[in-house]
Amino acid sequence: MNDPLDPGSPAEAIDIEIRDMGIDDLAPVYRLGERLFTSDLYPSLYRTWEEWEVIGFYNTDPEYCLVADAEGQLAGFVLGTVISKPSWTYGYIVWLGVNPDFQRRGVGDRLVDTIVERMIEEGARFMLVDTDPTNEPAIRFFTRKGFGNARKHVFLSLNLSKHEYYGKLLAYERNKAERMKSKRHRRRP
Repeated sequence: MNDPLDPGSPAEAIDIEIRDMGIDDLAPVYRLGERLFTSDLYPSLYRTWEEWEVIGFYNTDPEYCLVADAEGQLAGFVLGTVISKPSWTYGYIVWLGVNPDFQRRGVGDRLVDTIVERMIEEGARFMLVDTDPTNEPAIRFFTRKGFGNARKHVFLSLNLSKHEYYGKLLAYERNKAERMKSKRHRRRP
């Protein structure tokens, strides 16, 4: 299975450099995420993976946006954040992806170890991560990294195109477009 995470210990040692994500990494990270978070494998992840995810984290939490380089290629990335509440601070790994060519070679381990260290330095006392409940390799990976207390997530959806207000809004927009079109035709000599 083409899993976005590195589910096991390294099968073949490689030289991995973990570094801060730079502006030139935005597009490659997004493209790798598109390859990994597909609608057929992970529908809930696919719905939320978009270029604004990468750009947003890069702009708001650059210290928790890391990439892994190996053999001159983007081997993986992690995007996270630290959330501070009045009584506690916690870290949240929002996205972790490993290039399929580099899975099971320690890339995911190195990315998670580095972001954990940074979050501890920032004062985080615990961390959260979530994944699709059917993503068993990711669950095994994070369990191996010390994460526990798994809870199932329930996603509910509402098709707004079937909602009564949606139809009213469409009718309003159509009428508005017709009014504008009519005004343009009247102005012409």
